[in-house]
Amino acid sequence: MFKEIKNLIFVLVILAFIFFTGRYYFSDENIKKSHRSYNNIDKKINAFSKSLPLLENNTIDIIEYSNPTNPKKKKKFNFWKLVEND
Repeated sequence: MFKEIKNLIFVLVILAFIFFTGRYYFSDENIKKSHRSYNNIDKKINAFSKSLPLLENNTIDIIEYSNPTNPKKKKKFNFWKLVEND
């Protein structure tokens, strides 16, 4: 008897928690607050991005291409010999 009452109380507490959490989450007041905070964050990001300094581009012609002198000469690597040497 006591075990059934205890389980019933647990179920009621869990259902009450889910009900009140959902009620608060979907309330108009919470939705308005969340939209206001989103707008404030967007305003802060825009204000901060306007104060960022712009850096000049200094990466022009930074890649140097080299032509191999002898493309037929390749070094052969053997994986197992590398492992055995350790």
